[in-house]
Amino acid sequence: MADITTDGFRQRGESLRIQQLEPIDQPRVLRTFVQIVRSGTTGRKSLGSAPKRHVRRWLDQRTDAAVFAASVGNAPSLLDIIRMVHPKPGSREREALYAYLLGRPVASESLPSIVRQFETFKANRVSAAAVAEGNSEVPDVPFQMLTALNLMSREWAQVARRASWQSLRMNLNTFARHGVFDLPEMTAFVASRLRDASEIARARVLPYQLLAALRSADPAVPLAVRQALEDAMEIALANVPAITGQVYVCPDVSGSMRSPITGHRKGATTAVRCVDAAALIAAAVARRNPTTGVLPFDQSVVEVSFSARDTVMTTAERLAAVGGGGTCVSAPLEKLNGRKATGDLVVIVSDNESWIDAGAATRGTATMQEWNAFRSRNPRARLVLLDLQPYATTQAVEREDILNVGGFSDQVFEVIAEFAAGRLRSDHWIGQIEAVAL
Repeated sequence: MADITTDGFRQRGESLRIQQLEPIDQPRVLRTFVQIVRSGTTGRKSLGSAPKRHVRRWLDQRTDAAVFAASVGNAPSLLDIIRMVHPKPGSREREALYAYLLGRPVASESLPSIVRQFETFKANRVSAAAVAEGNSEVPDVPFQMLTALNLMSREWAQVARRASWQSLRMNLNTFARHGVFDLPEMTAFVASRLRDASEIARARVLPYQLLAALRSADPAVPLAVRQALEDAMEIALANVPAITGQVYVCPDVSGSMRSPITGHRKGATTAVRCVDAAALIAAAVARRNPTTGVLPFDQSVVEVSFSARDTVMTTAERLAAVGGGGTCVSAPLEKLNGRKATGDLVVIVSDNESWIDAGAATRGTATMQEWNAFRSRNPRARLVLLDLQPYATTQAVEREDILNVGGFSDQVFEVIAEFAAGRLRSDHWIGQIEAVAL
């Protein structure tokens, strides 16, 4: 039986064709699928009969507990989706569950066991003695359902022990705030899970997610847990696509690179700096391709001790400790040309403050001049300009051998690998790459 997918659907006349690619296996991805179809991007703004049928099938294939857990999340919520597709319950419990989610009156004894447990737990929180004791058995539901219930530290510890790897990684500050790490063995337990290679592989985690978690960790998160995040990031580098040939990564170390990668946004400024993202790219590419040359630059190329065996955080701190002046994006290309270097791929990582070394209007920017000189020696070479804080301008025009990338997330690694292998079109600008949920 075919499952629905987020990509691979196309419009043919009035029908929306759904192809069998990677199945949607998470509620969040289901909500994204519904968002995409209803956005009008696919040529229509309603789900239509075929997508509705596949969404109903997705719901039918989930257990009552899985559907109840999927009710966490918005835009659209599972409640919105149920109202859109009108699923037909296949059991008395499922009928009661849909009624419960829709806010309709329903007999408690008809509800699935997990819902009854949750409602009983909520009712018990009214008892001051139960709250003070903090030893109640917490129902196995997403922790977002529990945050308003005044859980005690031992109950939060139950949540931490049952959390998925991704939930554990994303909620370290929450657990620290509720005293979980003050309990015996919890620090060791969390650190052990975070650095578990099999769980990292199962979670399909990529290094930027871990970099963000590490940078945003509160001081109350124990050192052992933060070290485990760093270990996990090193393990996750194996998930970055390898790039063959001679590669040069040129991270900008000018003063503006110390700014947050999201820019300064009230209530939403990230702790990850632009220089951290640049270090991540340098470390990841070098780890997968040990012959990678790293040329940090500000007004000129800056000499920095660098090893492919260094951790991402070590690399970030070394890059942040040098440079700090203005920016000349053409500097690393000029250095390579001075060496008469050969290579297959050059990746320049900077922020929007970087595009300042323009040449004469008739000759293009200095970056274009230096790149053309590099490519005259290396006719199959390619250039990636990764602008971490993009606006409307760039230092090099888009063409078959030049790719402009705006923004940053773990998707960047796949985009660069595809471009290096010649599998991307030559006529596109990769716009703002949306950051993954952190």
